[in-house]
Amino acid sequence: MRRLLPTPLAVAALAAAAPLLAMATERWGGLNPCLLCLWQRWPYWLGAALALLGLLLPRRLMLALAGLAILGSAAAAAVHVGVEAKWWPSPLPGCAAPTAGGARSVEELMNSLAAAPAKPCDEPTYLIPGLPVSMAGMNLIYALGLAGLAFAGARRRG
Repeated sequence: MRRLLPTPLAVAALAAAAPLLAMATERWGGLNPCLLCLWQRWPYWLGAALALLGLLLPRRLMLALAGLAILGSAAAAAVHVGVEAKWWPSPLPGCAAPTAGGARSVEELMNSLAAAPAKPCDEPTYLIPGLPVSMAGMNLIYALGLAGLAFAGARRRG
């Protein structure tokens, strides 16, 4: 049976699809990501690059490294799910509610605020109405599955 895509190319495409979909939900869906959401994207880009290197360098090694990188996104997603469920506080200071900081007046406070309000990390975003799985939860499931695909491709000879 002939495969449609070489495994490194499939893993790279699927790894790049996750952060691209997240960015699409921001641009066209109006969703605002929190800091933990943004941290979950970087391992996918690394995983995509490593998987693509599997077309030129030792395939099995590059796919294994891509799988490990993608597990980084799964780890960040697991932390995020725990923050959303209020099991623990976010480890990132940027997830905390904004404070007045050194502002001495309301005007100084307003000038120090970001143009777009930051979304709190402990506030889940549900992409599919009626499905009680947040985007962080969906990312956790997706990252584990994609890492499994990368590891399976790394185990395969030929």
